[in-house]
Amino acid sequence: MNKYIFSFLVFLVSSGAFAQERIGLSGTWRFAIDRDAVGQSQGWYKQTFIDRIQLPGSMPENLKGDNITLKTHWEGSIYDSSFYFNPRLAKYRTPDNLKIPFCLTPDKHYIGWAWYQRDVEVPASWKGKRMVLHLERPHVETVLWINNDKAGSFMSHCVPHEYDITQWLRPGKNTITIAIDNTTKEINVGKDSHSITDQTQGNWNGIVGNMHIEAGARLWLDDIQVYPDMTAKKARVKITVNSSLKGMQKGNVALSAVSFNSDKEHTVPGISVPFVISGTPTVIEADLPMGEAMLTWDEFMPALYRLKAILTSGKESEIREVQFGMREFTLKDKYFYVNGHKTMLRGTVENCCFPLTGYAPMDVASWERVYRICKAYGLNHIRFHSFCPPEAAFIAADLVGIYLQPEGPSWPNHGSALGLGRPIDEYLMTETQRMAKSYGNYASFCMLACGNEPSGRWVPWVSKFVDYWKTTDTRRVYTGASVGGSWAWQSHNQYHVKAGARGLGWGERPETFSDYSPRIDTVRQPYVSHETGQWCAFPNFEEIKKYTGVNKARNFELFREDLSDHDMTPLAHDFMMASGKLQALCYKHEIEKTLRTPGYAGFQLLSLNDYSGQGTALVGVLDVFWDEKGYIDAPRFRRFCCETVPLMRTAKFTYRNNESLNAEVEVAHFGQGPLRSARFEWTLKDVWGKVYAKGAFVPTDVPVGNCFKLGSISIPLTRIDKAMKVNLEISVAGTYYINDWDFFVYPMQEKPQLANIHETDTLDHAALEVLRNGGNVLLLASGKVEYGKEVVQQLLPCFWNTSWFKMRPPHTTGILVNPYHPMFSNFPTDDHSNLQWWELVQNAQVMQLTDFPKGFQPLIQSIDTWFINRKLGMLFEAKTLNGKIVVCSADLKNNWKERPVAQQLYTSVVQYMQSNKFRPQFAVDIQNIQDIYRKAGERVKTYTSDAPDELKPHPPTPSP
Repeated sequence: MNKYIFSFLVFLVSSGAFAQERIGLSGTWRFAIDRDAVGQSQGWYKQTFIDRIQLPGSMPENLKGDNITLKTHWEGSIYDSSFYFNPRLAKYRTPDNLKIPFCLTPDKHYIGWAWYQRDVEVPASWKGKRMVLHLERPHVETVLWINNDKAGSFMSHCVPHEYDITQWLRPGKNTITIAIDNTTKEINVGKDSHSITDQTQGNWNGIVGNMHIEAGARLWLDDIQVYPDMTAKKARVKITVNSSLKGMQKGNVALSAVSFNSDKEHTVPGISVPFVISGTPTVIEADLPMGEAMLTWDEFMPALYRLKAILTSGKESEIREVQFGMREFTLKDKYFYVNGHKTMLRGTVENCCFPLTGYAPMDVASWERVYRICKAYGLNHIRFHSFCPPEAAFIAADLVGIYLQPEGPSWPNHGSALGLGRPIDEYLMTETQRMAKSYGNYASFCMLACGNEPSGRWVPWVSKFVDYWKTTDTRRVYTGASVGGSWAWQSHNQYHVKAGARGLGWGERPETFSDYSPRIDTVRQPYVSHETGQWCAFPNFEEIKKYTGVNKARNFELFREDLSDHDMTPLAHDFMMASGKLQALCYKHEIEKTLRTPGYAGFQLLSLNDYSGQGTALVGVLDVFWDEKGYIDAPRFRRFCCETVPLMRTAKFTYRNNESLNAEVEVAHFGQGPLRSARFEWTLKDVWGKVYAKGAFVPTDVPVGNCFKLGSISIPLTRIDKAMKVNLEISVAGTYYINDWDFFVYPMQEKPQLANIHETDTLDHAALEVLRNGGNVLLLASGKVEYGKEVVQQLLPCFWNTSWFKMRPPHTTGILVNPYHPMFSNFPTDDHSNLQWWELVQNAQVMQLTDFPKGFQPLIQSIDTWFINRKLGMLFEAKTLNGKIVVCSADLKNNWKERPVAQQLYTSVVQYMQSNKFRPQFAVDIQNIQDIYRKAGERVKTYTSDAPDELKPHPPTPSP
């Protein structure tokens, strides 16, 4: 049988009894909204509702609830409330043009009680059987009535709501009424928790996933947990047997297992385990020998088993099937080990952003698609930020081979807190216990945290959390909470997910010698970086057409319209591509820096795909639908992110041609085993493929691990006699392991003569006279710009987004350049920021060109944050008065000895101005140019007084 078809069958039976007698509940239900929360007191369960709704489904999917207005109460923090007050945004606040900028806009929104009702026909043959109602994922508290009798209530964000309804169901017609409340009440998981927040999936009301009533034996298998023992090659099976029968019962449980999801087949001989039960649940344990042919599960070979358990006791019988894998996920020194093999986690954060439905997929195929995309991009790990995905996510991860860190459904902050004796303390522990029971057998469930970034007296609480779990269930490893860099250390953690050892130090000249060792060298446990990256790209407005489900991209529509108002609509795609290429460059260098760091256990990107909320955080190289945007694909990304990555350490990326390019070559290798006699080859070539140098290192065995030194490269650059971009490529012969880096080489040269050019740093009387007389002026305005000086520009793009972080700098997302313009004939450049631009853009002033003629475009355009969309530039040309002018706000004059890029651009500008190609397209009023020196820019006000926790001061804490 095809392994994928088989995995689907396993999904049907993995969490409950084999489906021999089942009534499906999918379809049309009667429905009512209880806005005033009076339904229970007024006995609505006795009524017959008139409205209709389709289940599985949510209220938004069924267009039930309220329209979005300015008064909609959003479940989530808003740290920039300027949308509600800024006059410039007033047109987006009208009912017929309402566009919310800080998250996606659902078609409907509702917080409160809603009632769901339907009739079912119970066959007479079910008499005397145990009957269970299974609701896979309601959101979020359910209260159940059967035939007007209350059958119980349940609240969980993470596991199915199951009710034993044996005593209430009767043969024939029965009425099921379910009241669901999605209001945050005594149990407050935190309004930004991804289990509920409108920033991601939304706080919807409804039931999704599998819904059914099942009839089974009165003596049943209540729970089965499988504990692999790799050393002894056995599976310890712990079975809980329960009974509603009176008196003592005897029986047997037959256990057998067969492999799947592997090219190899393995059938495990069965065993039989007797039991005796009398009144209370009974736990029996047995060892299932797996034998010498045992297959193991990991990211490379995810072999799985189907355990079949058959209970027999007199006339009672039941069959359950459980999916599991033989794997061991352990810690040693500062690394994770899977089945004894050292592993480095290459992960992303999954934020529950699924715009079409507004909730996580409930089917295996959708999750398998996500995981296979992650594997294509070289990842082997996913953290679920403050939510636990449904069972389908674990099944799919088992199939693909992905190491998962689900979390309790809480970001206990922003109105919630841990360790203060509130109901969230007990609930969060209970929820993780439910998660372990429901999903604990899945091999992919390797790690667990209670949630994200707590507040309160949380350290003692998470310490007890970790202590409990590491002695209760050794199938996975535990950390208290995933936290940012300013959060306290958690000394009881088995491993840490923490910020602090991330980011790029591009306040100084980019290099690759440094790593994160100084930030983690005193940490004894494995350290995984928390939310690495968060580099922004400009919105992709072509994405808007994809939002055909419950959420619409009104935020993208606002940004697009605002860009149009600022006369830059034709540049939208170019902005996205240029900023995206810079974003990809940042991810490359940050991941490589992590791979270069000894003792670094892994990273968790935030994230491979975009995040829909918190101001709209476009931090992914993929869009929120997990689709490529066009500026990098999986093969390019895998060059610097996969199990084996060639690396190099160098002091800089810009050289003069009287120097040598020096690099120390190493490799990070976390494959299935050592590389034997690996031959590493290198080439240096230009953009046309001309090879300037090449070589190879002596074939060598490469052990599993990182920081394995291969040797040095020293390449004299004297053969390069003009400004040029070259590329150093390092590969492992006979494999797809390859990596590369761009370098920039500039010739030694004298300062060009300024024939027929008047150079100045201000538009003084002399400069104006030159222009009036038809002459050429080079205006170097660096350090003197007023109109635009409030914009902080760095080589790095803005972090997360400027709205959530209250305009924390930098404010730009890169630059857009036309490399074909003759201005750059002697200055090689891409259309985006590359590393040579650091010398020119880092903290350089930009000029605001808002008042320039319609259609005007600078030659070096800084891409503003999409929340403001100012037309910004660093270099432009124009006709003015009777002459021609080039204006530059970057520093092109100082310290040429250490700044070959500035010297080269200056030379290229001068040569262009002296050529017959100097023909500016636009005429600009001289007052517009003078305004650069004297006009004040708009002051950005975010209005909201609160700020993200990351911007609040926190006292430092010592590392464990």
